[in-house]
Amino acid sequence: MTTDFDVIVIGSGPGGYVAAIRSSQLGFKTAIVERDNLGGICLNWGCIPTKALLKSGELFEKLDHLEDYGLAVQGRSYDFTKIIERSRGIAKQLSGGIAFLMKKNKIEVIKGVAKLEKGTSVPKVVVTAEGAAPRTLQAKHVILATGARARVIPGIGLVPDGDKVWTYREALAPKRPAPKSLIVIGSGAIGIEFASFYRALGSEVMVIEAMDRILPVEDEEVSNAAHKAFEKRGLTFRVGAKVTKLSKSAKGVSVALETAGKAETLEADVAIVAVGIEGNVENLGLEALGVKVDRGHVVTDSHAKTNVSGLYAIGDVAGPPWLAHKASHEGIHCLEAIAGKKDNGLHSPVPGCTYATPQVASVGLTEAQAKAKGLEIKVGRYPFKNHGKNIASGELEGFIKTVFDAKTGALIGAHMIGAEVTEMINGFVIAMTMEATEEEVFATCFPHPTMSEAMHESALEAYGRALHI
Repeated sequence: MTTDFDVIVIGSGPGGYVAAIRSSQLGFKTAIVERDNLGGICLNWGCIPTKALLKSGELFEKLDHLEDYGLAVQGRSYDFTKIIERSRGIAKQLSGGIAFLMKKNKIEVIKGVAKLEKGTSVPKVVVTAEGAAPRTLQAKHVILATGARARVIPGIGLVPDGDKVWTYREALAPKRPAPKSLIVIGSGAIGIEFASFYRALGSEVMVIEAMDRILPVEDEEVSNAAHKAFEKRGLTFRVGAKVTKLSKSAKGVSVALETAGKAETLEADVAIVAVGIEGNVENLGLEALGVKVDRGHVVTDSHAKTNVSGLYAIGDVAGPPWLAHKASHEGIHCLEAIAGKKDNGLHSPVPGCTYATPQVASVGLTEAQAKAKGLEIKVGRYPFKNHGKNIASGELEGFIKTVFDAKTGALIGAHMIGAEVTEMINGFVIAMTMEATEEEVFATCFPHPTMSEAMHESALEAYGRALHI
């Protein structure tokens, strides 16, 4: 079989571009196909630009508390256009950085829309670009990294219109001033982050959640603490609420919902739809090839292989958790498996982070999940209000919770809420990846004064050894 490339990656998000780089590092002749900007949703319309917005909101909100630090400022205002422009500029900068990395690693970037067709032993990749004849490519290995998009529900009006009804795309670059009032439908990480940002700028924000608590994938204690912290900032919530209809009017939107059998209608200037995502599996030729797809995601094995020879899938298109770092991790593992490298641990623990104020981060089992598995556990908790660095920083909100297997001492879960916890969680991720027990955590020397010392205290507290409680 004559091939143009050893590896073709379709999609250049954090799964695709990282897979392409690792492919090149391993000596494979590599191409990457992208229909839009390099970097995918994450760099252009997700992870990075949202964090730029959240930083602006966080700093603006801090101005209300300058007196706590012995400081003062006259006047308090923001330029919404400049906030958005900064975020878009960062996205453009990082997309350009991906282009540099592709060139550095001698990866051919092919612009256009890819579709798979039956090949001799591996599917062919046909790329169509505006103004150019279709280009048919053959590779020994083809990796789908096409990502996902916001889920919409047309039957009840949960469809973006670019004006009054938004998904994350419209919320990142609205064509109107910041809304005075906002309804966010869905309280996962995406919904909560946008709720946090717009609330920081002064919008009245109502969050609607179908489950019985916000951030439902988090440990229940963390979820409840987050609810209280967000309410303290002025956010309002409806939990256990089913949206039955979203309607638009000249003034804004109205959302009809049912909570415990009681009907209610809420009104606002704008609604953000954050009810999950759907894998980009359409128009790729998957059906004709017989690629197995389940509930909108490509089915893979533990090495990212699909049921079609030579075809792989990584990242959001391959199913949950829908996280950029998980996609990158899968991309690296997939290429190393292709190269015959030793298993590098595809199933190492994957942390989750929500970059609101306060931040939330977690990895591993929640307390409830551990108990449901029948495990005997030890649980440690340490509040930031007791902690020296947090007190000095004026960041008293939140705590760290650790879950250990009582029989083996293995750290099986860690859950945090508070300032900078998204920067700390990886300490526990490394510990769990290395299968650390409580003794290894106890024996670790944490730098002083740092917020991370609270991680140590939480682990000690699980065994009745906390030093500062």
